Amino acid sequence: MPKRTRAGAVTVLAVAGLTVGAALTVPAGAAPKAASAPRFLAASELPPYLSSTWTAGKVTDGVPEEMRFCLDEALLAYDSRYRPFRTDLDAGARQLTIVTGTAAKAKALASSLNKAFKSCAGRIEAADPEVEARYKSYGSLPVEEGARVHGLHTETSWGATDIRLLSVGRDGRTVTVVDWSQLGDFSDAPVSAFKKTTTKAVNKLY
Repeated sequence: MPKRTRAGAVTVLAVAGLTVGAALTVPAGAAPKAASAPRFLAASELPPYLSSTWTAGKVTDGVPEEMRFCLDEALLAYDSRYRPFRTDLDAGARQLTIVTGTAAKAKALASSLNKAFKSCAGRIEAADPEVEARYKSYGSLPVEEGARVHGLHTETSWGATDIRLLSVGRDGRTVTVVDWSQLGDFSDAPVSAFKKTTTKAVNKLY
């Protein structure tokens, strides 16, 4: 089983790099990979970004650093894979996918992930008094077993400001999380395009 390591660094961008030092090992009871593995987004399916194109990285076992502070506690019992995406400028994105043992477990995991991200703004502020964080809900999407879209804005005492969109979607016993971030605030978030990306991500799993 893959191992995920939680680093001890604190970063500003989307405040997603805030981590706690501890080594995590996926338990023996985690679900085996499906015979037909879920598919990931292509770079062209992400929200268009200024004059820079998106580049897709390799699909990798584990959880990306940017997601750990907000979501790691909800993911402790599960094996996962992710694909990172980058631009030549300040935007980045990630897609995380988890195959659980049953549809009921996937439903519970999706609920836990939604709750974890919704409460993350408060945890960010508690972890770093130099950062202010605000959460916004962008509602649900009628795709497969459903998806929810969230927003998170962070601003430091010295003026650095970051905006993040994250969605949690489910198809049967599989959950996928799409995470997008760049410099800016809520007015800079491509919400409509991100919802289309989320719908594609869930529909594309199988």
